[in-house]
Amino acid sequence: MRRMDQKNTTGLTPLAEIIDNCAFLDDWQDRMSYVMELGRKLPEMPESDRTADNKVQGCASQVWLVTRADEASEDPLMTFEGESDAHIVRGLVAIVLSIFSGKRASDIAGIDALDLFGRMGLIEYLTAQRANGLRSMVKRIKDEAALRVARD
Repeated sequence: MRRMDQKNTTGLTPLAEIIDNCAFLDDWQDRMSYVMELGRKLPEMPESDRTADNKVQGCASQVWLVTRADEASEDPLMTFEGESDAHIVRGLVAIVLSIFSGKRASDIAGIDALDLFGRMGLIEYLTAQRANGLRSMVKRIKDEAALRVARD
């Protein structure tokens, strides 16, 4: 597997640590407790960023996502901030941010986040609504990255 942690962005648990911890946890309830713990560690998003433009469409819970990129670069390093009003979803946001934040826009297209969630044993127990919300978050991030790569 390609190295997934190019840069550890402030406040996020490194992806390798999340993968290792999920592998250690056999019980689904333990995994969900861990996901919620990751959500509690997620830096709080300022109220000013919780706007309609930053809201992720397709999520049953409220989810906001802010994208930051060096627009002067042809292949910008991208960072993301996220927030949710639901405990489990906030943890899923934290994992999504650990997967994508700190990566180059061109690298984001090649990351299969849903496969990673599956290998961590997290996706098969998500409700259909949460799984759709997860797909919406991943799509939003990939679309944002594709816009930055397509500028050339």
